[in-house]
Amino acid sequence: MLPRVKIEFANGALGQMAASSDGVFGLLANAAPVAEKLRLLKTYIVRSLDDAKGRLGITQENNPGLHKLLAEFYAEAGDGTELWIKCFAETVKMTEMVDLATEDGVKSLLTEANGRIKGLFVHYSSRMGQTITIENGLNSDVYTAIAKAQLTAAYATDTLKAPLFVVVAGLNYTGEATELTPLNTMQMNRVGVMIGDTRDEKGCALGLLAGRLARIPVQRNVGRVRDGAIATNGFAYIGSEPVETADIETIHDKGYITLRMHTGRAGYFFSDDPLATLPTDDYNHITARRTVDKAYRIACDVLLGELLEEIPVSDQGQVSVTFAKSVETKVENAIINSMTSNSELGNDPANQNDTGIECLIDTNQNIVSTGFLKVGLRVKPYGYARYINVELGFKTISQ
Repeated sequence: MLPRVKIEFANGALGQMAASSDGVFGLLANAAPVAEKLRLLKTYIVRSLDDAKGRLGITQENNPGLHKLLAEFYAEAGDGTELWIKCFAETVKMTEMVDLATEDGVKSLLTEANGRIKGLFVHYSSRMGQTITIENGLNSDVYTAIAKAQLTAAYATDTLKAPLFVVVAGLNYTGEATELTPLNTMQMNRVGVMIGDTRDEKGCALGLLAGRLARIPVQRNVGRVRDGAIATNGFAYIGSEPVETADIETIHDKGYITLRMHTGRAGYFFSDDPLATLPTDDYNHITARRTVDKAYRIACDVLLGELLEEIPVSDQGQVSVTFAKSVETKVENAIINSMTSNSELGNDPANQNDTGIECLIDTNQNIVSTGFLKVGLRVKPYGYARYINVELGFKTISQ
């Protein structure tokens, strides 16, 4: 071999990671079928509005409601964002859409997605002249859909090991905020309801909420002012009333996600990200739900590798300390690499030992007798500045 210089390319020094799937969502909505393109109850994946138009034939003319949802979603999320959709007949309401018992419905969507979907968004587009039943300030379908949505989310978590949250469109708001059922008295900590639209039609701009959530990390509040105004094209309504004059505070205080303005800032913002559960519930906001659900998925994947594994034990049948520490380290490292390193946990940057994650296995448990391995896992959330109080006065001047 002749003398020569050979240079090889090293890889991995930049620490780059694959695109996150945290913003992969599912959409359940009404539609009119499009010949040879869009079939009802069939699962589709779209990645842009143009993709939905070209491949599925969805237009403003043949499916105005679905087109609006997709247009607003991609206005926030950006082209390339993966969105799973399943369309239902125009007579099917949200309660039926999100019901596990509906044939070829949400259950089949979740099965086909094989765990990729992290959140579901449910919207109903009423037809002209259709009779709407109003209950406590909203379309009665909203309240019945909440309970079904919680069951569906629980199924995804417990059976599919693919936890998710659901947001239901708060349709046909009457304008009387005091009539609304308080969501913060319920115990549906995987379901939220949004009230607010970009048109004076008593609909819901659910696509904007889904799109904003799709492009922000799991720990980020959808109402974060620093992320900028949402893409409303300059118009926002609560029912038939402009946001500027609507009773936003009462709607917010009753636990709904809605739209608002901030003095001195152009455009409209989301109020917060509450879920339909008690204020004392640890998972009463979408930020908490998404954060802990991501940790759940990571831990589940790691621990699946330990299923039916031979575990060394002491003379009393208790878990080996070495084995316990090994599993603890695997779980913690997986969450550190996927979450802590991406600033998704609220660990203290001044404390190098604070990773925001703690996994503990009690070595006193007798696994020989029971076959059960109990693992304790805790992740550290962020705090959020929901209320900022400032005491302002004059600075004294020395004479």
